[in-house]
Amino acid sequence: MRKGAAESQFLEKRVALVTGSTSGVGLAVAHGLASRGCHILLNGFGDDQLIKSLKTDFKSNYNKNADYLPVDLSKESEIEKYITEVKILYPQGVDILVNNAGFQHVSPIEDFPVEKWNSIIAVLLSAPFHLTRLLLPDMRHNIWGRIINLASVHSIRASPFKAAYVSAKHGLAGLTKVVALETAGSGVTCNAVSPGFVDTPILQMQVKALAEREHLSYDEAKAKFLAIYHPSKEAVGLDQIAEMVVFLCSEAASQTTGTNVVIDGGWTAK
Repeated sequence: MRKGAAESQFLEKRVALVTGSTSGVGLAVAHGLASRGCHILLNGFGDDQLIKSLKTDFKSNYNKNADYLPVDLSKESEIEKYITEVKILYPQGVDILVNNAGFQHVSPIEDFPVEKWNSIIAVLLSAPFHLTRLLLPDMRHNIWGRIINLASVHSIRASPFKAAYVSAKHGLAGLTKVVALETAGSGVTCNAVSPGFVDTPILQMQVKALAEREHLSYDEAKAKFLAIYHPSKEAVGLDQIAEMVVFLCSEAASQTTGTNVVIDGGWTAK
């Protein structure tokens, strides 16, 4: 009998590393995977109290470990040290890698700060490369692994003033295809998930600004803003992204590799 994403504990005893998982999309993905049986390696920003709270939350809700090890994903040497520490916790290796960490900077290209370009490329593109190359050998050895890159609609579409972000996401989509080809038939798959606008504080701030500027209610401003991009006029839900990641980790998706799954309310269909 084939196992699908609906089976509650089909990832029992698997270990998932989710970057940028102390908030937002990454945290939602971590919850989705833990609810299916995964132990979680949390990663991201947060003070000691937040990290303690998250670890307690995962243990009480899912009876799963949620370990946290700090790392600067912009530095190759720090990533290598981090994976050494991860291997002490889980000598058998990491089963699922979700590359989600990222940030944005908006600026005309002639004024784009070079240091911002370098840091965005480092975290959004180079870090997924380094984590993949360091974790892949154990996945091959175990004849099972899932690498999932949160790539954004900007892996397909460009927007002005986002040179580094768009370049990194296009590159991540390309890296996804290369890893998929190199791991084909090994039990390891590699896919990208590309959301449009997600209902997070970043979207909410833009909607509030529009509402104030044009004297609209929040719901009216949200529909107007999203209609520019999403024909559905609805934002992508955190749970929708999490459940897509869960599906890509299922046996039902064992022949899904090298794809870029777009969740964008029809944006890229236009």
